[in-house]
Amino acid sequence: MLVLEDVSLTYASSEAKSVTALKPLSLTIDRGTVVAIVGPSGSGKSTLLNLLGALHRPTTGRVMLDGTDFASLDDDARTLIRRSRIGFVFQFFHLLETMTALENVLLPAHLAGDRSAALEARARALLVRVGLEHRLTHLPQQLSGGEMQRVAVARALIMDPPLVLADEPTGNLDSEAGTAVLDLLTSVVDGKRTIVLVTHDQRVAKRAHRVITLGDGSLVSDVVA
Repeated sequence: MLVLEDVSLTYASSEAKSVTALKPLSLTIDRGTVVAIVGPSGSGKSTLLNLLGALHRPTTGRVMLDGTDFASLDDDARTLIRRSRIGFVFQFFHLLETMTALENVLLPAHLAGDRSAALEARARALLVRVGLEHRLTHLPQQLSGGEMQRVAVARALIMDPPLVLADEPTGNLDSEAGTAVLDLLTSVVDGKRTIVLVTHDQRVAKRAHRVITLGDGSLVSDVVA
């Protein structure tokens, strides 16, 4: 599903010095798997996730999703592929404070121009699935951290993307809430959907089919469970 060929990323710093966040790396990620990316802070985990999600352009190499090379796409096409084929779960939720839980889940669909009753029904069903049927009209400030993360997971799934990328999805949650979010994410993996998680949490890594370890921007190990 995902192919990285000699991908690296180097940033230019304010002092005109370059900083290599990710050294040349080649990977293939199969469809229908849960992949955990682990390693210490600064090892390149989030950089790799951002490359997989077409949020950054690599300095070298190429990233392909189902044969589509992200480098071949203009900005509009990259936005479209992120909106329609990739779901994002961010560590700090990124919910809009003026929107209810239901409106936040529907936001990707509305940005895509879809305000159909079918999408609203799907959003409601996703919120029921994550145990938030009693929180549909609540604003983010009225929700706990675990509830906000569950809203974020539902939002990532609203367009039924084949790829879901999650950056520390349990990092700000207590053990119970973190387990609930992890259960939800792993439950949507089937023969079609793939989950890639960046995590420091060994409980999360143990639930993955494959664990990729990074260190200083390089691949340290790649272990299939």
